[in-house]
Amino acid sequence: MTVSELTERELIARIQRRLPPPPEWLLVGPGDDAAVVEPERNRVEVLSVDCLVDTVHFDRKFVPADAIGHRALAVNLSDLAAMGASPRLALLSLALPEALPVSEFDGIVDGLTTLASRHRMHIAGGNLTSTPGPLTVDVTVVGSVKRRQALTRGGARPGDELYVTGAVGSARAALEQLRSGRTSALATAYLRPEARLRVGTLLARNRVASACMDLSDGLADAVRQVAGASGVGAHIDGDAVPIEPLAQEWFEAQQQDPVFAALAGGDDYELLFAVRPHFRRRLAAVRRLTDVPITRIGVCTATPELVVSSSKRSAAPLPPGYGHFR
Repeated sequence: MTVSELTERELIARIQRRLPPPPEWLLVGPGDDAAVVEPERNRVEVLSVDCLVDTVHFDRKFVPADAIGHRALAVNLSDLAAMGASPRLALLSLALPEALPVSEFDGIVDGLTTLASRHRMHIAGGNLTSTPGPLTVDVTVVGSVKRRQALTRGGARPGDELYVTGAVGSARAALEQLRSGRTSALATAYLRPEARLRVGTLLARNRVASACMDLSDGLADAVRQVAGASGVGAHIDGDAVPIEPLAQEWFEAQQQDPVFAALAGGDDYELLFAVRPHFRRRLAAVRRLTDVPITRIGVCTATPELVVSSSKRSAAPLPPGYGHFR
């Protein structure tokens, strides 16, 4: 059975059956013309939207339906994490090819709603439409943070130290493997990424980070964006960049420089953030409250150059990250 065999109301009902009871602050939820939400006291709202398109952001040939839904929400949650915000609600918009099997529709919804439930996030509404083009999943999220705790890309100064959570390059290696018909333990990094919400909110509450950004388009791109927004340069220590051993092995087998491949790869959804040297004790407190690895990878500089160096090579320009229009 395909989605063209059901009405819009029937498809919406399949979504609603997967949602938990609405909280008291969601005054009007799915099923009306718009949602009505009571704002949180003494907090500001943080909004973000991402659109995932088949064959551009995922490929149904090797990405399971539930992973599509998971990724569609996770990339938005990562934006909230980068702002230090806690997730609250989401709006879901689906453009569905008429030939899409209902089983895949259900899988997409299951993946998204399961992740939402884990983070106590509520689906407040959305939209369904048919399309002659590719499957498109569009998600808008709303989070909240105290006014003076919101993190931004600007604010880093020369001398601030640069840190990254987790490991980088895993999603790029996994995607290359999936496209070649192979798979490994790295697949989860690409198929079901985990947003660093806990780290982001801790950085905000403890006022640790002077600047922060997620790695949706790669670590190199995030360094470039933070440096540009802050008016600084950056020197990255290639030897310090945390790369998963399986990813390093894959890059070496493909005759790629592991450091440059990891820097340029996207879809990691880790956090890059800057810290004033005298705030290291605050960062140490964050480390004690999370099991996510946090690695110092470089420093912000007064000169505008963006360079990476290692014991194997002298300083070289930072590689570009992923770009949609080049």
